[in-house]
Amino acid sequence: MALYAREERYDEDAVQRMAKAYREVLETCGEDPQREGLLKTPERAAKAMAVLTSGMDVDPSEILKSALFHEPNDEMVLVKDIEVYSLCEHHMLPFFGKAHVAYIPDGAIVGLSKIPRVVDAYSRRLQVQERLTEQIRDCIQETLQPKGVAVVLEARHLCMQMRGVEKQNSITTTSAFTGLFLDDPRTRREFMGLALST
Repeated sequence: MALYAREERYDEDAVQRMAKAYREVLETCGEDPQREGLLKTPERAAKAMAVLTSGMDVDPSEILKSALFHEPNDEMVLVKDIEVYSLCEHHMLPFFGKAHVAYIPDGAIVGLSKIPRVVDAYSRRLQVQERLTEQIRDCIQETLQPKGVAVVLEARHLCMQMRGVEKQNSITTTSAFTGLFLDDPRTRREFMGLALST
């Protein structure tokens, strides 16, 4: 029986430089990086950071262009409850929740899995929720040129729950719209009703 081996690909130079920095952080916190439980922590933390910021190397518009199809459809397309995991750029603590993304096609549709991939590409960066919401909207608008785009993000921020104000049940909601979602209140209401229904 073969031994278990997980294959992961990283920029080894970047991982080693980050691991060195994490080692210094542990020492500065008063920890001993040489104790058994922490021996591999700097490298593990560095690899986790590499994954959590991997969106920096991705062009989200190329994700959409890879599955673009010409269709006459002009009815709302909604992908809701997309899991979002990101890092607050102010404290480098996680914020997480869900995104609801819709667009109204104008001659082109995109493979449904590409919308969550765009969300991931932008969320796997040091972020603020407000900018993340707008980046998702703008990428879809500029790449697909639809009649409108709507994005709503609902997230919990550990920088608010674990430190600072320490409010455990707060949820931050942000939204961004273009086209018909901005200009037509009925279209926006339809989206909000569908997106936020349980």
